[in-house]
Amino acid sequence: MLKILACFIWFTCLGTAHAGSAIVAAAATLRHALDEISPQFTKVTGHTLKVAYGSSGNFYSQIKQGAPFDVFLSADMVFPQKLVDEKLAVAPALPYAEGRLVLLLPRKSRLKPDGTLADLTAALKDGRLSKLAIANPTVAPYGTRAQEALMHADLWAGVKPRLVIGENVGQATQFVASGAAQAGLVALSLALAPDLAARTQYALVPREWHQPLVQGMVLIQPENPAAKALADYLKTETARAVLKKYGYDEVRGR
Repeated sequence: MLKILACFIWFTCLGTAHAGSAIVAAAATLRHALDEISPQFTKVTGHTLKVAYGSSGNFYSQIKQGAPFDVFLSADMVFPQKLVDEKLAVAPALPYAEGRLVLLLPRKSRLKPDGTLADLTAALKDGRLSKLAIANPTVAPYGTRAQEALMHADLWAGVKPRLVIGENVGQATQFVASGAAQAGLVALSLALAPDLAARTQYALVPREWHQPLVQGMVLIQPENPAAKALADYLKTETARAVLKKYGYDEVRGR
């Protein structure tokens, strides 16, 4: 019994000695899911994560300029693949989830939670909509997809003067939650956060109205064991269950 206990202590100490940390650049859409995944990851692997949340395009630029990130979790596949092509990250860029775009409204709203955006069209005409929040289409993939959806609904030209642009989709979501905008086209993963769900309502925008929101990850420092462990952990059933909880789908056709 003492021998078994001694072996257990030795393995525990060995694991602690090899435990490290990774600095993660993560899309704003991941905030609530990754905040839940991170302590689970640490419990299982012993590694710790330091996570910065923001727009994928801004992280891409920061990594190009030498920002010391070990892992990049983007809201699309484009920015990770660019880093691979520019030899600033290690191939391959891997999809880890597919997100969804939603129309987000305050719980008490004069607008209808209509994912087809028909009521949004009517609200533009009757004056119920003065501010619509989206993320910056230049740097935030969810902003790009919001623009595509608005163009599909033939709303882009009419709504453009009323847009409130967030630096990332998290900020665009807060514009709706704070009342700075009457509506927003944002990420389902953020709309499902418990603190926000109590104050807002949402409707899914049809997938066919925009390019797929396949989100990809890439290793910037593959020699960091914590970074590699995170990439592996995101493939586990435990991590996938958390992603599903926040509205992420398995990547189709892969």
